Formats: sequence, C-alpha cells, structure tokens
Amino acid sequence: MEKMRLLLHLALTTAIVLLSDVNGGSAGITSKFIRTEWPSIDIPLDNEAFAVPKGHNSPQQVHITQGDYDGKAVIISWVTSHEPGPSTVSYGTSEDKFDFTAEGTVNNYTFYQYKSGYIHQCLVDGLEYDSKYYYKIGSGNSSREFWFQTPPKIDPDASYKFGIIGDLGQTYNSLSTLEHYMESGAQTVLFLGDLSYADRYQFIDVGVRWDSWGRFVERSAAYQPWIWSAGNHEIEYMPYMGEVVPFKSYLHRYPTPHLASKSSSPLWYAIRRASAHIIVLSSYSPFVKYTPQWEWLREELKKVDREKTPWLIVLMHVPIYNSNEAHFMEGESMRAAFESWFVRYKVDVVFAGHVHAYERSYRISNQHYNISSGDCFPVPDKSAPVYITVGDGGNQEGLAGKFRHPQPDYSAFREASYGHSTLEIKNRTHAFYHWNRNDDGKKVATDSFILHNQYWASNRRRRKLNKHYLRSVVGGLFA
Repeated sequence: MEKMRLLLHLALTTAIVLLSDVNGGSAGITSKFIRTEWPSIDIPLDNEAFAVPKGHNSPQQVHITQGDYDGKAVIISWVTSHEPGPSTVSYGTSEDKFDFTAEGTVNNYTFYQYKSGYIHQCLVDGLEYDSKYYYKIGSGNSSREFWFQTPPKIDPDASYKFGIIGDLGQTYNSLSTLEHYMESGAQTVLFLGDLSYADRYQFIDVGVRWDSWGRFVERSAAYQPWIWSAGNHEIEYMPYMGEVVPFKSYLHRYPTPHLASKSSSPLWYAIRRASAHIIVLSSYSPFVKYTPQWEWLREELKKVDREKTPWLIVLMHVPIYNSNEAHFMEGESMRAAFESWFVRYKVDVVFAGHVHAYERSYRISNQHYNISSGDCFPVPDKSAPVYITVGDGGNQEGLAGKFRHPQPDYSAFREASYGHSTLEIKNRTHAFYHWNRNDDGKKVATDSFILHNQYWASNRRRRKLNKHYLRSVVGGLFA
C-alpha cells in the first residue's frame, strides 16, 4: 500500500508539472522575508572557525577539485606555513592503509608585502569510479588524513547530488550557509565565484584573509570536490599597492582541470561528472567573438553528448537575467554573446552568483532582439535554460534587498535571504532542485521544483514512452 501511495504521488506530481509546463507556469513570487539575525561582518581571526591545525608545519587549507575531464582524478591542494615539506599524497581505498603515492608541486607568491605559505598541488589520477579513497598529506606527527568519494561512471542515468553556493565570504552568515550545506547530502559543490572577499582588505591583510578562508572551507572542501569559478572579488586589481595582475591570489591557490577540456585558461573549462556535463565560464575574461573563451565554448558545446551526459549545466558569476537593482544589466553583454548557443544546445540550467539574493527564472530567451529590430522583451522559450541566481552565501557586503518593481514576467521566484541550493539528478529525465534559506539558523527549503531534462524532454519517442508509463501507472493504481 505504501509503495502504491508513493507511485501515485510521483505520477500526480509529474502530471501537475507537465501541465504547468504546457500552460507556461504561474505568476512570479517576490518573497518579503529578509534574514537579519547576524550582522554582515567577517568572523574575527581568532575564532575557532579559522583554527590552525596542531603540529609544526601541519598541512592546512586542504581542498580538492576534479582533476580530469571524466571524474577519475582529483587535484589535492594544501598549504604549509613554515617550510615546504613533502608534496606527496599517500592514498588508498582502506582507512589507515595507503597503498599508493602521488607527487605534486609546491610554489608560493607575494602580494604587496604578504608572502604566502608553501602551496602544494598534487594530481591523483587513475582512480576507480564510485569508490571511497582515504588520503594522507604532511609528514610525521604533523600529517593529516582525509577522504573523498569518486563519482559514478559516466552514464545517462547516473544519479548525483550537487550543491550550489555563491559569494560565500567568511561571516557568521557564511558559516551558517556552509554548515547547512554540509547537512544536505550533496556530493560536490558548484561554486559560483567570489570566494574569500579578501580584496575588501588592504596590504598584508589581503593574504591573511585568503588563508583564513582556506581554513574556513576545509571542513567541506577537503572531503569533496568544489568546482571553482571566479568572480569580481578574485580580480584584485590594486595599483595603489603595486598589484595589477588579475586573479593572482586565486590562480595560485585554486587550480582547475582546464587542460583536460583543451581550455587555454584555468578561468574557463568543462568537466563531466556522473550524468552531467558542466561548463564553467569567466564573466571577467574576454568572451566576445573570436576571443579564446568564445572559440573554446563554441567547440566545447559541440562535444556535449546528451546520450552519455544528458544534463548540461553552465556556471558563471554575473547573471544574464536579474531583476534586482544590484548589478542590474551587468550580464547583458554575455547574454548577447552566448544566449543563442544556450538555446540551440538546450542547456538545462545556468547558475550564477554576484547578486546577493536568490532568483529563479522561467524558461525564457531574448535572442531575437538586436539594436535595430526585434522584440526587446524576453519571451517563453521551451528550448531555453532556467536561469538561477544563488549569490546569497553570506559575505560581508550584505544582502541585495531591493528588487525592481513590478516583477518581470520571466522571474518565477525571488527573495533576498542567505542560503544555498541543491540539484539532485535522479536519472536522464528528471532532477529535483531546492533552494534552502538560512532561516534564523535553520535550513528551510523555500523554493523547489522538478527540472525536466531538455534533451530527453524534447525527444518525441521519449515523450511517448513517458506518457505511456504515466498512464499505465495511474491506471493500474486506480484499478
């Protein structure tokens, strides 16, 4: 009986969602909730959230990211403060038994009068899918041990749960977001840029706040991959300090597997993980026609095989569609450059940050507008992605609480609160999406929906199979 009730619930939910797709959805919602429990100030450096691990020269700021195109490698990064020490990673599939080793590299950099610790980066490849690995870094009594789980093999029906965080910073609100995310059961973070907000400091404090942020996120990032993208706060163009090289701190500290997708820059790249093909774009690198990023994206989209990775996800920092007064229209130039490709290749969802609030769109496009003719308003478009802004991680700049009025027709839901999202892919046709608000220290699921895969939903044979399955399930239950 319980199984029958669950099947009936699934069938009716699917029917409702299908009907809402046909009818174009309902009017958009602007939530009035604004969380104000904690002030938007950075946590003091002596707080336990930034605790330095015990032991002389003990590895700190440990984090991992995917190290190849298909999820069989990780890049493990860490910092040692006093001396380089070994750049070796010992690892294996049994706790306390490390059968394999990998050798990495070590480097450091200066920023004004700050000199970084020794930054280690080690590629661990040739891993087995869907396996738990334990790893050890450091030496002697100062060594530390962690673990991570590799994804399932590339498969159209591989289920996987992603977390989405943007504009995190290192305030008490940031800590609330991070702790709530870690309770979500998500397996990999898709990070939307603006990491430490260290650029809001001056002189040596810039580097100090990069270090504190690395220790802050280690509680999660040492155990699961964070897929990085860069925001404006990573640029750090500070000529008054003699620092004019963009992304200097970020590029030294947070490597990406860009060479695996034949990208010429760590700032834009692609990976495949489980049933998803994820494309990371750089809002603050040249992207107009004929630039390296434009040329790379054109070729990468051609490589996407929706028979193997049906879910096509794009990450960027500046949102293309945004009805908040903060950063309004800043994404328009990238929209003009790439929106037609997003529609042509049926991108499922585009995640962005930058605006310190939450907003979700309907499936819409404005690709027919140009400077001489065409409708200048977004219109419903079943081939277009859903655009979601998750720039509400908790940084010290605070919330962007002023939305434009009236709410545009393309905006489905918007709220100025801190939080994070999850995207749980169930199979090749459906994924469950949740935005979770940090409500007075508690995680509250506030906006959620079923996301239908663009490729398989547009396949006529698959639609017929779905309708037949739905009719047989409902008919059987009622019978």
